[in-house]
Amino acid sequence: MGVWFNKDDYVIDLKRVTVCFLIVYMAVLVGTDQDFYSLLGVSKTSSSREIRQAFKKLALKLHPDKNPNNANAHSDFLKINRAYEVLKDEDLRKKYDKYGEKGLSDNQGGGQYESWNYYRYDFGIYDDDPEIITLDRREFDAAVNSGELWFVNFYSPGCSHCHDLAPTWREFAKEVDGLLRIGAVNCGDDRMLCRMKGVNSYPSLFIFRSGMAAVKYHGDRSKESLVSFAMQHVRSTVTELWTGNFVNSIQTAFAAGIGWLITFCSKGGDCLTSQTRLRLSGMLDGLVNVGWMDCATQDNLCKSLDITTSTTAYFPPGATLNNKEKSSILDRLAHHRWLLFFHFGKNEDSNDPELKKLKTLLKNEHIQIGRFDCSSAPDVCSTLYIFQPCLAVFKGQGTKEYEIHHGKKILYDILAFAKESVNSHVTTLGPQNFPANDKEPWLVDFFAPWCPPCRALLPELRKASKHLYGQLKFGTLDCTVHEGLCNMYNIQAYPTTVVFNQSNIHEYEGHHSAEQILEFIEDLMNPSVISLTPTTFNELVTQRKHDEVWMVDFYSPWCHPCQVLMPEWKRMARTLTGLINVGSIDCQQYHSFCAQENVRRYPEIRFFPQKSDKAYQYHSYNGWNRDAYSLRIWGLGFLPQASIDLTPQTFNEKVLQGKSHWVIDFYAPWCGPCQNFAPEFELLARMIKGKVKAGKVDCQAYAQICQKAGIRAYPTVKFYPYERAQRNTWGEQIDTRDAKEIATLIYEKLKNLQNHEKRNKDEL
Repeated sequence: MGVWFNKDDYVIDLKRVTVCFLIVYMAVLVGTDQDFYSLLGVSKTSSSREIRQAFKKLALKLHPDKNPNNANAHSDFLKINRAYEVLKDEDLRKKYDKYGEKGLSDNQGGGQYESWNYYRYDFGIYDDDPEIITLDRREFDAAVNSGELWFVNFYSPGCSHCHDLAPTWREFAKEVDGLLRIGAVNCGDDRMLCRMKGVNSYPSLFIFRSGMAAVKYHGDRSKESLVSFAMQHVRSTVTELWTGNFVNSIQTAFAAGIGWLITFCSKGGDCLTSQTRLRLSGMLDGLVNVGWMDCATQDNLCKSLDITTSTTAYFPPGATLNNKEKSSILDRLAHHRWLLFFHFGKNEDSNDPELKKLKTLLKNEHIQIGRFDCSSAPDVCSTLYIFQPCLAVFKGQGTKEYEIHHGKKILYDILAFAKESVNSHVTTLGPQNFPANDKEPWLVDFFAPWCPPCRALLPELRKASKHLYGQLKFGTLDCTVHEGLCNMYNIQAYPTTVVFNQSNIHEYEGHHSAEQILEFIEDLMNPSVISLTPTTFNELVTQRKHDEVWMVDFYSPWCHPCQVLMPEWKRMARTLTGLINVGSIDCQQYHSFCAQENVRRYPEIRFFPQKSDKAYQYHSYNGWNRDAYSLRIWGLGFLPQASIDLTPQTFNEKVLQGKSHWVIDFYAPWCGPCQNFAPEFELLARMIKGKVKAGKVDCQAYAQICQKAGIRAYPTVKFYPYERAQRNTWGEQIDTRDAKEIATLIYEKLKNLQNHEKRNKDEL
C-alpha cells in the first residue's frame, strides 16, 4: 500500500525545522563563552564593513523586540552588542586580539542598544550598495586626495531627510557609476570627521577632488539635478578630429601610450550622441582619448580608414612597456620610481580599466607603472619574498628600498599608497635585511596583512618616517611570510611595533597615530619618565633626598586605561622636568612588589612629597581626568609655595617702591579659574626665580589694592618692571595663562628694557 503525502505540507514542515534549528543555533552561539569574532560569525580578517553587516543580521534576528518570550534575549543581545562595540574600534580590537577580554576590563561598552527598527532602517544605510563606498575617518583622506572625483553624502542615521534621500542616492550612484566615486559618511559613527569637514546639517552633499576646495551641493535632491551637478565637475573632453589635426593627435597620444576611442558619424548606422560621448570621456579619463569625426565633411579621411557607416572604433597605442627580463628589471628599479604589479602567469588585472588610470594619475609623482610575471623569473620574486599576486612601490634604489601594498585593490587606495610610499622612508623587511644587529636604531612593525588595525597603522608609519628621516629607520615585517622571525621576538598580536636600538628593545603601546609615534620616539631619545624596578624604587623613591618629590604610575600593560594614560603621563613629565621626578612601574612584571605596596587597581598614581617626620607618606590621585594638564596641576599643588603672599604694605614697599622686577597674580579664593591657575603660577615662580620675583594678592581680603591696580577679572596677571627708579603703578597686563608663555614674554620685555637702557647710556 502506497503512502501519500502533500508536497506543500512537507515544504512548510521543512521550513519550520530549519527555523527552529537556526534559533537553537543562535541561542547556543550567544550562550557560550565564544570569542567576539565567533559571536558575530566573522573571521579575524573581516573588514569594518563586513563586521557591521554581520552584526546587523544578528541584531535583526536576536533583538529583544523580536523575541519578547525569551527571558535571555536582553543578556544575549548585550553579548553581540559588546562584541560589535569592540571589533569596530581599531584600538580596542588590537587590545582584544592581544590580551583578550582582560585587556578591556575598564571599557565595558555595549551596555545600551537601539530599538529593532533602528537596526532595520537606520544602521549602515548604504552598506549593501556596491556603487556606494562608506568611508570612515581612516579611509576618508586617502580617498578624496587620490586624484579621483568624489561625491560624498554626509548623513545621520536618525535623520528623516537622509532616509528620504537614500533611494535617490542609490539610483544616482548607479547612473554615474564609472564617472566618479560615490561615497557616504555615517556622522552618527564618525562625528569627529563630520565636524572637521564643517558638516552641521544632514544630509550634506560635497564634491571632493585633490587640489581643490570641497564644493557643497545646494540644489534639489532629484536624480536629474544630482547628475547635472556632478557632470559639471567630471573632466570630459571630446575632440573633434579632422584632416588638419588627425595625424598629430593620434601620434602624440600613441607616444604617451594612450589610445583613441573615435565615433565616426555618417549617414547610415548609429552615431553616439554628444551627451553619450561626454559621459564616455568622463568614464575613460586617463585611459583613452575620446574623439568624433563628421564623415560628411571629412569624407576622404573616413574612406582612407575604411569607414563607410556610423560606427565607434578603438585605436590602441602601438606598444606598451612591460618588464620581461631580470636584468632590465633590476636596472630600471635602480634608476626610477616604479609601481609594479606582480603576477604568476595569467594577469587578471591587465584589463582592469580602473587600474589603467594609474599611469595618468601618477604622472606628476614621476612613478612609472609596470608588470612582472614571477613565473618567468621566480628567483627575483623569491628574493623579494613575493609568493602571490601583489603590487609594490620601488623608490629608485633597486630592491633595497621597496614597500608592498596591503590595502584594498581599488584605485583610490592604490593611489594613496603609491604617493605616500615614494615620499616616505618605510621599507619591507625580510631575513636578509632585518636589523637584528644593526648599529642604527630601527622601528619595526610586525604585522599581518589580514589585520585591519595593521592596515590602519601603515600610513601613520609613513607620516612619522618623514619627520624622523636620518634619525630612525622604519621597516615592516609580514608575520604571515616570516613566521620564524616573529616567533623569535615573541610576537603574539598584530600589529606589534618595536624600536630596536642596538641591545635595547622598546615596544610601542600607544594609539595608531603618527603624532603619538613621534612622541614615543622623542621620549625614547630624551626619557622623561624613569622605568622603575623594586630595587630602583627603593633607592630613588623610598630613600629619596629630603627636598626631592616623585610622582609614580603603577600600571599593567594589559590595562586599557593604563595604555591611554601612558602618552599623557610622558607628556606631563616633560613639563615637570627639574621640578618633580616622574616614574612608572610595571605591576605585571613586578606583581609581588605592587601587592606589597598595597596597589589594588590600575593605574594607581601616587605623589611622594618632601620627606617629613612620617616614615612613609604618599598621596593617591582620585581625580576623574587623567590628562597631562590635570595631572600636572595636581602634582604642582603639593610643592612648597615659591611665590610671596603680599599685603597692602608689602605690595607698596616691595612692588611699587622696590628695585626688583615683579610679576603678580591677582586672584580671589572663591574663583575656580584662579584655583586652576595657582599651580601654574607656582611653576612660573620657579622658572623665573633669581631674575623676577613672583607675588600673589588676595583681592577678596585686599580689595583696595586690586581696585587701584585696575583689576576687573580674576585671575589677572601683571608685570611690574623696574626701570631706573621709574615704576608703572598700573603694571603691564599679561593675557596668557601658560607658565612657559608668560616666562617668554617677561624675558622679551626684560631684553627690550636692557636695550633701551643701553641706548640711553650711549646717547649720554
